[in-house]
Amino acid sequence: MSRMGPMIRKRDDHPGATGLEALGLTWLAEAMADGGAHVVPVVRGTGWIEEPRLTAVPATASAAEAFGRALAVTHAAGAPAFGVAPPGWDGRTRMGRSDVRIRPCAPEPEGTAPRRWGEFFADDRLVPYLRPCRDRGALSAGGVAVLERVCERLRAGDYDSEQPALVRRAARERGDRVAVARTHGDLWNGNVMWVPRSETLAWAPSRAGRGPLDDDTGGATTIRGAGGPGPQHGDVVGVLIDPLAQGAHAETDLAALGVFGQRHLERIIAGYDEVSPLADGWRERVGLHRLHMLIIHALLFGGPYGAETASTARRYA
Repeated sequence: MSRMGPMIRKRDDHPGATGLEALGLTWLAEAMADGGAHVVPVVRGTGWIEEPRLTAVPATASAAEAFGRALAVTHAAGAPAFGVAPPGWDGRTRMGRSDVRIRPCAPEPEGTAPRRWGEFFADDRLVPYLRPCRDRGALSAGGVAVLERVCERLRAGDYDSEQPALVRRAARERGDRVAVARTHGDLWNGNVMWVPRSETLAWAPSRAGRGPLDDDTGGATTIRGAGGPGPQHGDVVGVLIDPLAQGAHAETDLAALGVFGQRHLERIIAGYDEVSPLADGWRERVGLHRLHMLIIHALLFGGPYGAETASTARRYA
């Protein structure tokens, strides 16, 4: 790795936090060599990490499409089960102030059926927040009841859906029992930093951010852009920062991108869907996949987030 220039140091806000973040960045960065999304490089010390100071610039439509294609490759790198942390997690550190429940990075034990997505999402991403939100007044009793009905339907498999095409294909090639995406885990717009590509050359592999090769998608995909057919590699790239990396459903990352607004969101989705087609009905599931982020904000900040969480949940109850 070449010299990266000025660095930013982040220190633990609770024990082990920066160490877990470093593990997540390293795990996500493994996909860069195959065309996955750019991931900020990290240097780790005791109680701190350092990252290069990058220059934020406006996103462009072409950069958004390229980011979508690259994110599809990152997701396809996979994980052994839903809800697992990056490799190397010691089992003690929590994920962020919201205390997200995570599991060791290992497949489900032999002889047991792999957890389905709906079971994981209900039991690990919604249920743990119901009582705390009710006790703090962030959710009414009626709102909690609505979310409990959603959890029942999730456990029943009503909302289980296939992963995007590249995730499924890569899982088959690895022999995974269940297709699980390697996700950022907190992919709101502030955690995609748009930067000049020139600032990534010192640390990113040459294939980073370029999406899948033609044969990765069976040769059936044509990448479109202002310059005609073929991949477009512009001057601006999206860089992943500050993850809560975990094994999950790819649609959860994509849904999170729009929670607080994301310029050129439709172009990101179009680029993604072009190389890794999303399962039918994905637009109808966006609100469902946003429920975890919404309920965390209800817990942490209260106010209108509780009402929004309950309102969104009613569509799936």
